[in-house]
Amino acid sequence: MADLEVEPSVLQGNLIVPSSKSHTLRAILFGALAKGTTKVERFLLSPDTFAMIEAVRALGAEVRVEGDTLFINGFGGVPKPAEDVIDCGNSGLVLRFIGAIAGLIPQYCILTGDLSIRTNRPVVPLLGALNQLGVFAESSRGDGYAPILIKGPFIKERATLDGEDSQPVSALLIAGAFAPHPIEIFVKNPGEKPWIDLTLNWLERLGIRYKAEDYTHYKVEGRSQIHGFTYSVPGDFSTAAFPIVAALITNSELCIHNIDMDDIQGDKELIPILKKMGAKFVIDKESKTIRVEKGASLKGIQLDINDAIDALPILAVIGSFASGKTEIMNGAIARKKESDRISAIACELKKMGAQIEETPDGLTIYSSNLHGAVLSSHNDHRIALSLSIAAMGAKGKSQICDIECIEKTYPNFVIDFQRIGAKCRT
Repeated sequence: MADLEVEPSVLQGNLIVPSSKSHTLRAILFGALAKGTTKVERFLLSPDTFAMIEAVRALGAEVRVEGDTLFINGFGGVPKPAEDVIDCGNSGLVLRFIGAIAGLIPQYCILTGDLSIRTNRPVVPLLGALNQLGVFAESSRGDGYAPILIKGPFIKERATLDGEDSQPVSALLIAGAFAPHPIEIFVKNPGEKPWIDLTLNWLERLGIRYKAEDYTHYKVEGRSQIHGFTYSVPGDFSTAAFPIVAALITNSELCIHNIDMDDIQGDKELIPILKKMGAKFVIDKESKTIRVEKGASLKGIQLDINDAIDALPILAVIGSFASGKTEIMNGAIARKKESDRISAIACELKKMGAQIEETPDGLTIYSSNLHGAVLSSHNDHRIALSLSIAAMGAKGKSQICDIECIEKTYPNFVIDFQRIGAKCRT
């Protein structure tokens, strides 16, 4: 397992943000569901991407990779039975989305994944909703986690589920669009709403008809037919958070490229959050750049993190460098990601001297003087990246252990940051 050594750094220059994971995975899935050929340009090179590629291949799609472009010949809304177990790797999205699509198939399909998928990524809301729709959907061990066993087809027309995690809701919206009849979805406790908006934006883009009411009631018409399309994946706002915060906590000026402020991604909410904390930006929509300016005086704030849930770990980092107190609330679902992100980031930042306290749904962080330490990634890309950024603004050398997980969203992190002056090496 590789470790990363990081020392205090001053950054400068230009950095291109990697492509969006959320858009990449949806583009592949919709390309597989389409009839004809889809071209996905500038896809994110990630283990999650290849897990999705192998999953749609298992269901009958043909996928060809040429450089940073994918060519997908879809199965026209009629997935085929998989001949083997589908391995979703470390991707909760692949598990939930492909699990729902498997509900369209009148034969058994088995889906599993890595340790995190099998122990920390619950699928009970999805399985329960699929059962209500007449699909056989069970956790093979009866513990609410993968491996899961699915056998369709959709027979009934209505389902109700908890929406704290947006992925099962998005999964049902996508699969329901290709069901043999209209599907109604009722959602209790809706959360992560921007990610639902992202899925609905894809439905609109492809001409799939739906009705939505206040994130609690949806209706999709079923029997959708979509055709192959061409799509260029935009930059990932969740990943852009890392160079942006790195520049702020090291008092550096940095120009970040491939940022489309008009894109639907929820984590662009990070920009107004950081502005409220005192960050200074120059945003150029035409050139799709954000320049982080030096001299920001950061102050703690109180914030609801649910609309930018993936930013919780990196906002905990910047809270340590801000004056006063930062309170992060409404983030309980972050405990059910690749790791318990609330506990993981609190544990590791405490090793660096942070004054940080866990709450059931978030964190309270006080201005702290961070120092170098030996840190664990918890096998979570956002924890590993957040700690790497914290180390750039801390005093002394830090070692982040087991950083292979950063390939999930930022495979070229070390090289990119070395180019802009970061003192980091594996």
